[in-house]
Amino acid sequence: MSAGSTTGSEGVATGRGDAGAVVMVLGAAASVQVGAGVAAQLFPLVGASGATALRLVCAALVMALLVRPRVRTWTRRQWLLSAAFGVSLAAMNSAFYAAIARVPLGVAVTCEFLGPLALAAVLTRRARDLLWVVLALAGVVALGLGGDGAGGRLDPLGVALALVAGGFWAAYVLLSARVGAAVPGQGGLAVASVVAAVLVAPAGAAGAGADLLHVHVLLLGVVVALASSVVPYSLELVALRRLPERTFGVLLSLEPALAALVGFLLLSQALPATSVAAIAVVVVASAGSTLTARSRPRPDRGTADATGTAAVAGATPVPPPGATCARRDPD
Repeated sequence: MSAGSTTGSEGVATGRGDAGAVVMVLGAAASVQVGAGVAAQLFPLVGASGATALRLVCAALVMALLVRPRVRTWTRRQWLLSAAFGVSLAAMNSAFYAAIARVPLGVAVTCEFLGPLALAAVLTRRARDLLWVVLALAGVVALGLGGDGAGGRLDPLGVALALVAGGFWAAYVLLSARVGAAVPGQGGLAVASVVAAVLVAPAGAAGAGADLLHVHVLLLGVVVALASSVVPYSLELVALRRLPERTFGVLLSLEPALAALVGFLLLSQALPATSVAAIAVVVVASAGSTLTARSRPRPDRGTADATGTAAVAGATPVPPPGATCARRDPD
């Protein structure tokens, strides 16, 4: 524990100056984007649908083995919520991977951010938050005008798919809060990840066939699952015990910029200056929305949900905009 840390009623560190926790959050965000970059390298081998299936199946296996949810005692509501959570997870990842097969990674993540940012504005019902969404939307529009960095226009279908992924990301945020409140521990996440894997596996198998079973492809799939899910989720769980929720959200607002950087370094996706400026506008909008959001007391008890906020039994929390962007799939 750092010198600037304090301890809450449950003995959980809530320090506000923990540099290690900041590094964890930034490392988690970077890990997610590296995972997406590695997944993009799978596209020539198994296609976007094959990469999606491989990633979700690997993540589901890891999650099921680690959690081993006791589903025999579940109620019908717990099953339905977890299944719906899995559907949102499958749709979100399928749309996102299809998007990054058509547009640069930084562009796709920036467009996707509109989903949870708009959700935060709707849930808080304040005009100020709507202004942040309008600013982010302006950034996305400018992004479309900036081109793809290779002298051409952005693929409209790729942009549309990224926006669809953002819409399912917003649904994922709402469902994650409900699942976190209804299902103890991480059982809901485990079942949702299995549901998502079952939903995407047929399309992946149909598109890639036996290529999915090549050792090189399987190893890349494991890397993607670990980098995009297991590693960042683990880091965020620790960081959330040490950082204020608002600081956590602001740090995650940097994810579009990190995505652009990873796209440049890993995939050679250079963006024009106008696109870089547009991404910066979206980052500012997300960070600003998080900073001006109403503060909520951190609950003493509850389980950390998939967005990185705490789910309290019987309540659906309104997550700060940056925190709603915490994790697409914490498998």
